[in-house]
Amino acid sequence: MASHRKSRPASALAAGIRTPAIATAALTSVALLSQTANATPSADGKPSIEEVEKKVDDLYRQAESATEKYNAAKEKSGQQRKNVDTLLDDVARRTDKLNKAREELGTFAAAQYRTGAAAPDTATFLLSNSPQDYFDQTQLMGRMTSRQKVAVDDYITQQSATMKKRQEATKSLQTLTESQNELKTAKATVQKKLSSARELLSELTAQEKARLAAIEKQKQEEAARQAAELAKKQAAAEAAKKAAAASSSGSSGSSTSTGSTGSTGSTGSSSDSTYATKAEKAIAFARAQIGKPYVWGATGPDSYDCSGLTSAAWRAAGVSLPRTTYDQVNVGTTVSLTNAEPGDLIFFYDDVSHVGIYIGNGMMIHAPKPGAYVREESIYYGGASIIHSVVRPA
Repeated sequence: MASHRKSRPASALAAGIRTPAIATAALTSVALLSQTANATPSADGKPSIEEVEKKVDDLYRQAESATEKYNAAKEKSGQQRKNVDTLLDDVARRTDKLNKAREELGTFAAAQYRTGAAAPDTATFLLSNSPQDYFDQTQLMGRMTSRQKVAVDDYITQQSATMKKRQEATKSLQTLTESQNELKTAKATVQKKLSSARELLSELTAQEKARLAAIEKQKQEEAARQAAELAKKQAAAEAAKKAAAASSSGSSGSSTSTGSTGSTGSTGSSSDSTYATKAEKAIAFARAQIGKPYVWGATGPDSYDCSGLTSAAWRAAGVSLPRTTYDQVNVGTTVSLTNAEPGDLIFFYDDVSHVGIYIGNGMMIHAPKPGAYVREESIYYGGASIIHSVVRPA
């Protein structure tokens, strides 16, 4: 895979390798009354429901990681395609100029031929692989008029520049081909992982699907509990911050009405207000996408993958974000989870292959995975260990 920034911010949270549960809406609709979420040994050697769940989770997880690689390769390939087109256009223009310079020299050669003056020299010059070398070995320039010398100089300049551009274009085409091959590989990987996951799910019985749905329900309940705990911590931290600010303001006294502390506070408040306004627009956009399907490589408006949604949401707020999670994680300021504010980006997994938009109270809006839809969900949907970092993008 082509190089992408995957640096870890200094304050990044501990990361793990757990992946989100994969029960779909179809699975959760199965009756759960007579089922249990506990694993039971399989007498025929078939994998347990928990093993199937983990395997499918891993496959979806790998598919999402491959999707971000696909996005990166697609973006790079698109830029290289533009570069190649620009180079080819430049080569075409230079070739046209070179042909005109050659035609002008041809008229001189024809005139020399008619007058019997230096025709062999001019013909040799025109057929020479290196006209400059030819000049170094002959006295042709001494027998040319000033106009002819200008034409020769122009021809040599155009020939050299055109050759360099042709070499550059050839190299760029080779690089483009490599990027397109990377794109095909990433696409094939995504499709293979998704196909394997669908095959595993299709082999489950109704009873097994019901047990799988029960496991998913338990995880959702635990994720909601953790989100509520985070909301309490954030509320307490905010209250402590306000109390500290009030105390600081009171101790300043009326004699420092225009002091540095008051000035700093005003600036900070303005900055917070500006971010909150942008974040509100980004969240409003993301919320309007709820219910639209996750499609790998999609950037809207009818479907999205995870980074496609976050980049589109913040673009609606006037902020341009890179296409991939690998690059988005490096834009803005890293903050602690306790200090996360609505609009912040929450990144997941060691390889930073998933992202959602924080909306407060431990919740986010994200495009979860293939087969799912954009939705509001606890940031602990896959457990606390998979949270990588929180980034404020503006």
